[in-house]
Amino acid sequence: MYYLAEHYILIFLIQIFLILGLARGLGEIFQRLKQPAITAEILVGIFLGPTILGRFFPSIHSVIFPDNIIQQNMLETVAWFGILFFLLKTGLEMDFSSAWRQKGDALKIAFTDLVVPMVLAFIPCLFISNHYFTDPSQKYVFAIFVATVMMISALPVTARVLNDLNLYKTDLGFLIMCALSVNDILGWMIFTLILGFFTRADIELSRIAIVLVTSIGFTFLALTIGRTFTNYVISKIKEKKMPEPSTSLTFISLLGFLCGVITLKIGIYALFGFFIAGVMAGEAKALSEKTRHVISQMVHALFVPVFFASVGLKVDFLKHFDMFMFLFITVVGISGRFLGAWLGVTFTRQPKSNRLLISIAHTPGGEMQIVVGMIALGCKLITEPVFVAIVFGAIISSVILGPWMSYAMRKRKEVSMLEFISRRSVISELTAKERDRAISELCRIVSHEEHMPTEEEIYSAVMKRENEMGTAIGHGVAIPHARLPGLRRPVIAFARSITGVEWDSPDGEPVYFVFFIMSSLDDNGIQLQILRFISRAMRDKEIRAALEKSDGLKLWDVLYSAFTPHYVLKK
Repeated sequence: MYYLAEHYILIFLIQIFLILGLARGLGEIFQRLKQPAITAEILVGIFLGPTILGRFFPSIHSVIFPDNIIQQNMLETVAWFGILFFLLKTGLEMDFSSAWRQKGDALKIAFTDLVVPMVLAFIPCLFISNHYFTDPSQKYVFAIFVATVMMISALPVTARVLNDLNLYKTDLGFLIMCALSVNDILGWMIFTLILGFFTRADIELSRIAIVLVTSIGFTFLALTIGRTFTNYVISKIKEKKMPEPSTSLTFISLLGFLCGVITLKIGIYALFGFFIAGVMAGEAKALSEKTRHVISQMVHALFVPVFFASVGLKVDFLKHFDMFMFLFITVVGISGRFLGAWLGVTFTRQPKSNRLLISIAHTPGGEMQIVVGMIALGCKLITEPVFVAIVFGAIISSVILGPWMSYAMRKRKEVSMLEFISRRSVISELTAKERDRAISELCRIVSHEEHMPTEEEIYSAVMKRENEMGTAIGHGVAIPHARLPGLRRPVIAFARSITGVEWDSPDGEPVYFVFFIMSSLDDNGIQLQILRFISRAMRDKEIRAALEKSDGLKLWDVLYSAFTPHYVLKK
């Protein structure tokens, strides 16, 4: 039996200490500057790798990162855990069932956002210089791979920006996440199939057919029977009051390992198995928002920084930087994904005011493209200059997403939510202690407004929306909302709960403040702005404290002051 020498363990601990400490520290600084942490993590790898430390201080670099296969494999194993659990966490953030129920608009956007970038990238790739290929005779393989890279969008990056802009819990945010969920599942399936075909020596038509059929069959079973089984197990964990979130985390991890083994045996990468395992677990209604949040935090705190920092350790980014390839990957990638989503939105019922935001939301390549690039580099499908171009293109598309979406929001017309809320729709003390009863109580209040549907119609619409994607946003706030045809104007109600209502909030806390919003199907984005308005205002501790302490008579004055015109947003 072989045992690791203490020297290897010592070097390994130093490596992890430096990588994790610097990546997390710089990542926090970048996030405070509203920039993605992935940029900081890769920069740390570039600094510690051959690009900076290896070039200017080679003796120090050789001590910390020795050219030893055992030492390299130790760090590589941890990096692989990072990439596997990152895909697991990405799948966990998806809601494929809701995306499928949204299949009208979401599938149209996802389909065009797959096809258009692939077409725009594939054709030019056939005419670029041969020195970008690992094997010039496989030009079509290279073109197919680059086309696949271009179509994959970064769902985690978009989700964070939507959350920062208070759009995540809105109907628009829900549609964007649904479309990206479908895009990611189909995109990763296509990529892993392509990778499986072109990294095997025995490429025969019969073998391709078997891999294709078994992959589709596995995905179908996982998203049907597997999803039901996963929900059953997590429900039992909750019912038996087993330690949480540790028990659910263990089960989801085991599910990832099992699916990874199955996909490897099928003939495609284990990454797709972990991704599908995350989707299965994410579909479990019994899995609380707090547990999801803890799992996400664990993955981002430990595994993700090490993996993305290791990207910079593998390649000399200065030596292999190629301006033409960088511009090609960046421009074609961003424009292809933007045009694909733009075309898809034109076939939906979305108002024109939402077209620009939806299209921009699909542009980042982010972490997903870098993961794909790393795998392709390891399989020798691409050269180092192409990999470096993919990394920088992914970073650029992620960095510009936030400012670009903020600019799109500023282009909208102004609207004030004070137009839609009145004293009579403010409840100082909510009697209900459960979510559904609280919603029913607010439906009764709103139904008394002029030109409103019946209480039952309102309740049915709100519960349907609530069950698709919960509206608790944390900080003791929930914003149940829905759209109904024929409403002349939006209606807003507010209720305060003294004891709190269990609402499956992301932070695990009860809800004390409930904003209830009804609007028409064609409100031209007014509901979107009201939701952003409330989300931003209720993050203010002083506003929440004032609402909590005010008596019934002064509650309206606090709301009026909190939502005065200086908070006005764009519609």
